[in-house]
Amino acid sequence: MQTAKPDRFLGLRVAPLTRRRLDRFKQNRRGYWSFWIFIVLVVLSLFAEVIANDRPLIVHYDGGWYFPVVEVVPETDYGGFFETEAVYTDAAVQELIEEKGWMIWPLIPYDYRAPATDLTGPAPTPPDANHWLGTDDAARDVVARTIYGFRISVLFGLALTVLSSVVGVMVGLMQGYFGGLTDLIGQRAIEVWNGLPELFMLIILAAIVQPSFWWLLGLMLLFSWPTLVGLVRAETLRARNLDYVRAAKALGISDSTIMVRHVLPNAMVATLTFLPFIATGSVTTLTALDFIGFGLPPGSASLGELLKQGKENLQAPWLGLTGFFVIGAMLTLLIFIGEAARDAFDPRKTML
Repeated sequence: MQTAKPDRFLGLRVAPLTRRRLDRFKQNRRGYWSFWIFIVLVVLSLFAEVIANDRPLIVHYDGGWYFPVVEVVPETDYGGFFETEAVYTDAAVQELIEEKGWMIWPLIPYDYRAPATDLTGPAPTPPDANHWLGTDDAARDVVARTIYGFRISVLFGLALTVLSSVVGVMVGLMQGYFGGLTDLIGQRAIEVWNGLPELFMLIILAAIVQPSFWWLLGLMLLFSWPTLVGLVRAETLRARNLDYVRAAKALGISDSTIMVRHVLPNAMVATLTFLPFIATGSVTTLTALDFIGFGLPPGSASLGELLKQGKENLQAPWLGLTGFFVIGAMLTLLIFIGEAARDAFDPRKTML
């Protein structure tokens, strides 16, 4: 009897079952294209400093090369008087550089933290040729803040999804595998923990300490890890009674090896389909906390803070509309990806 040979995907060897799942994922055109659109947007946001910044990418001055986007260059290097970092938006600094060289600006020559100095009226200003989506009430460019806010939201959502999944899978795996008193105590503890009002607890904890990115990530991890426990526990309870698991126990293989090598792969099939939806919930929670003022520190680029500005500045509808469409598009892409992953891992379809 010949075994099926592994196939290849993007140069990597994959098993026939994995290949069928990939084919099912591709057949869902909406989810497949959403996946690639999301990947492109994430990659672009990772280079936000190159796309939107108030410092030039490259400066060629008097035969020397400078890269202000990644290094601090004092004004004296350009013939100025101050030994502090050059302010490239200053007309005097620009004249000094243009006398003996040239510079290349990013596509969006504005920083998400610094107010723009070329406004034609009081902030917030409507969209124009310089500020494509206008400025907020602090005269900061909305496009720049949207790019950086998208990156923070995505990285926060992905980090929280990975960390909460790791903790949830480990707890569910141990509960389902050992069962008995371990499962009983674990389930009662999770029921009590899930009964706590998550949003109110986050608000209380965030009011005690000014949250940073990592502090807020840790706080939300406390309440997000039980999401996958029930699913992994159920899959583990089913898998631990399978013949090959019992055979491994009879051969004297350790419990940790059996859980990782034999039980975990079965539990991960159902777990992977939930990851995009967990990321969606993470982004939504961060946006809600930023909207009510208990999220990231003031001044941080945040989509929730952009929505808050839209609420407080009804005369500037571009603020609320920008936040609404960006968040809506991001969540829509994640949901479509989750639906495609769910279909791809559906055993009733992968066996066809």
